[in-house]
Amino acid sequence: MEIVHIDSWEQFVTLTSECDGWAFRGLPDADWQLLSSLSRYLHSFVPDRASWRQREERALRIFRRKAHIYLPDPHVLVDDIRCLALMQHHGAPTRMLDFTKSPFVAAFFALNNTNRSAAVFALDTPTLWRAAPRHDAALRREAIDPRVPGNFERYFAPNDQDILWVGEPEAMDRRLVAQSGTFVVPGVLDKPLDAIIGQYGGGAALMRKFVLPPALRADAMLALYRMNITHATLFPDLDGLARSIGYELEITWPGHRLGGQG
Repeated sequence: MEIVHIDSWEQFVTLTSECDGWAFRGLPDADWQLLSSLSRYLHSFVPDRASWRQREERALRIFRRKAHIYLPDPHVLVDDIRCLALMQHHGAPTRMLDFTKSPFVAAFFALNNTNRSAAVFALDTPTLWRAAPRHDAALRREAIDPRVPGNFERYFAPNDQDILWVGEPEAMDRRLVAQSGTFVVPGVLDKPLDAIIGQYGGGAALMRKFVLPPALRADAMLALYRMNITHATLFPDLDGLARSIGYELEITWPGHRLGGQG
C-alpha cells in the first residue's frame, strides 16, 4: 500500500483525479485499519475465531427470519448481497465495507467529525476487476461474484479465501445512489483489507492511503459544502437532514449575521 501525506486540499483534488475509476473510503482516524464492521465487532468481543463463521451464519439467519416483518418486498432477503446491503444500511455488523466512487464523498466521511489526522483509502478497482489472487488464478471477479446464487456460501461464508469482490447489488437503494456507493466484500474476516489485497500482487500498488492532517479540515469541509456534499444529500431522508445541521453550527458567510436566514 502506498501512503501519501497531503499538504493541501488542492493537492488532494489533483492526486485523486489521477485515480480514475477507483473506489474510495474515508476514515476519521488515519491509524485505523480497513476492517469491516463485522470484523471489528468479532475482534473486540469474540476471541474464539473458530466460531466466527457460525456466528455470521446465525446473524444472517436471524435477520432473514425477522426482517420480512418490516419489508414491503421480503424477496430481497433471498439474494445474499442484497440482504447484506440491507443489513449494512440499517446498522448491522456485516463483512461488507462501504466504498464510494467519489473521492470527495470519501473525504467528507473522513473529515466531517474528527480533529485528528484522517485518511482516504483509494482502491484500484479497474485493475482488481481483471486480477486474481496469486494462490488461484481462477478466482477472478466474475467467478466469485456473490450476486450469483451459491457463490457467497461457496467463496465467502467459509472464511478461508484471501479474496475480495467489488461491486453493487443489482438493485441499489437511494442512499447507495446518493453516495455513488459500492461495496467491497472480503473473503476472510480476520485480516485488514490491505493484507488481502497484498495477495493479488502485481507491479504498482493497488491501494493508496491519503493522510489528511487536521489543518486541512476547514478548507476541505467548506469546499465539500460548496459541492453540496453534506449529510442531507448523502442520506436523503429526515435523519440525513438532521445530521447535516452539525456543520451549519460551524459555517458563517461574510456579511451575514448568525441570526439571519440560512
